[in-house]
Amino acid sequence: MKKSAKIYVIDTNVILHDYKCIYNFEDNDIVLPIVILEELDKFKKGNDIINFHAREFTRELDKLAGDNFFTKGVRLGKDLGKIFIETGKPFSDKLNQSFPEKTPDHRILNIAEYTKNKNPERKVILITKDINLRMKAKSLGVQAQDYETDKVTNIDDLYKGISIYENFDNDLILKLYEENTIEVDKFRLNEEPYSHEYFIFKNNKLSVLAHFNPIDKSINRIEKHSAYGIEPRNAEQTFSIDALTRTDVPLVALTGKAGTGKILLALACALHQRKQYNQILLARPIVPLANRDLGFLPGDVQDKIGPYMQPLFDNLSVIKNKFKPQSSEYLKIEEMLKEERLIITPLAYIRGRSLSNVYFIIDEAQNLTPHEIKTIITRAGENTKIVFTGDIEQIDSPYLDSKSNGLSYLTYKMKGQDIFAHVNLVKGERSYLSELASKIL
Repeated sequence: MKKSAKIYVIDTNVILHDYKCIYNFEDNDIVLPIVILEELDKFKKGNDIINFHAREFTRELDKLAGDNFFTKGVRLGKDLGKIFIETGKPFSDKLNQSFPEKTPDHRILNIAEYTKNKNPERKVILITKDINLRMKAKSLGVQAQDYETDKVTNIDDLYKGISIYENFDNDLILKLYEENTIEVDKFRLNEEPYSHEYFIFKNNKLSVLAHFNPIDKSINRIEKHSAYGIEPRNAEQTFSIDALTRTDVPLVALTGKAGTGKILLALACALHQRKQYNQILLARPIVPLANRDLGFLPGDVQDKIGPYMQPLFDNLSVIKNKFKPQSSEYLKIEEMLKEERLIITPLAYIRGRSLSNVYFIIDEAQNLTPHEIKTIITRAGENTKIVFTGDIEQIDSPYLDSKSNGLSYLTYKMKGQDIFAHVNLVKGERSYLSELASKIL
């Protein structure tokens, strides 16, 4: 081991988050506690992304295979450090007194402490996405950090997709109403607009909603339009419908707290454009309560997944109830459900598919990792539109936060791309009660 380099001890949850993580530590060395291999064995079977990551990481190790894993280490590549596998070691007295149970977490903690004591001249850092394990490590004098590679640097600077200009040029606002489209150079904006950025220009009682078209470099006036019976109630919803119905924007992110109408608008716009696509897919990841597996729930598969999918069916019911049961719009939804041209399903059930000519909506996307987001997008075929919705402040996964979740990462990385639009919805529209509770409770 190179004395000037650091030593990173990796936790299992980091590998399940990003199976390529071992290549992201530059010239520093990596230690894998052997208990990780035992834990990965438990995750190899299944269709979820963590199962895929467990299998892929095992294949990565196999590519590096050699007897030196346990002695001299194996070089990860040019200008990269070495990787070592450390077998089980007796617990120290200090660790035994604080954490006597021989759980996988404590065995990993033990290897981190052992590696630190074995290499007093090196900086040893435990990398884990488990906040509690980081605290336990620090109590033993072991430095611990989260896996930072795919984190958004500053959540406060996250792209919102909307800019508001107060006291704007009154003549330009009136001209935009008259001409609908004006070259962006005519506007004195604070900075160069991002592709498909939305604007609210105000002056006293006069205001206009607008959009930046990156193709012809123009600012276009946005009018309010309904989508399959759903009327926008505020500027953000108006922008959302515009982004969701743009044929030149195949990737859309809608963020915002509960009750802002994200999934309702996405589903309504999908139905509004149903003739342009062969199928509408509406999915969400299943993150069981308290991180427990679905197997503990009673009933068959449908009984187990039903509660997780119900919010999506509720939004569909809101749209259906806008019409009379015998209306063509109502019957069309029933027909699409029957013919499976409109499918509501757990995300795991459609992983691995090649998605062509599909309007694909993924709800609760804040519970996906950056790698999961990438995997979904790379499945997109011709004439496919993908919409991610979610609230980055309401994360159910124990190993993700507002900076490391896939929805924040997508918004951060894709801003400015000609095929991407993002709208952050702020105002809740369910009811005054819902809005008040969201603000003060």
